[in-house]
Amino acid sequence: MDTVILKGSCLCGSIHYEVTGNPAAFYHCHCKRCRKSTGTGHASNILMKEATLVFTCGEPLLRKYKIPEAKRFARQFCAHCGSQVARHVPEIAAVVIPAGSLESDAPLNPQARIFWDSRAEWSCGEDGLPRFPGYPD
Repeated sequence: MDTVILKGSCLCGSIHYEVTGNPAAFYHCHCKRCRKSTGTGHASNILMKEATLVFTCGEPLLRKYKIPEAKRFARQFCAHCGSQVARHVPEIAAVVIPAGSLESDAPLNPQARIFWDSRAEWSCGEDGLPRFPGYPD
C-alpha cells in the first residue's frame, strides 16, 4: 500500500497526532492484556511500518504504561481522558494506532483476529476473518 497520512486524537481532543507511513496490518487482538486495557473483547490496531509519528497538539499530556515483562505491549494515552493514542513500538520498528482514535476511516479493513485462543468466550462470533493463536507468521 502507498504511504498515507493518518490523523487521530484522544476522546477529549487534548491530544492530536499524525502518522505518515505504510499501513502493514489491521488486527483485532484478543489477548488478555488488550482486553483489560480496552475493557472490551479485543483491541483494534493498525500497524504502520516505515512510519513517523508526530503529536501536533497536547504532547505534554501523553502518558505511557508498559508491562516490564511484555515484549511489545504498552499503552499510550491522554492524562485527561485516558483514551489511547498512537505509539511507537521500537521492538518492531513500527507505529501502532488504536483504530478508534482515527479522525477518518482506516485505509484498510481488519485482516485477522490474533491471540484468538485467549479470547473471552462472550467476545465475537463468526465474521470470516482468519484467526491466529498468537501473532501471524
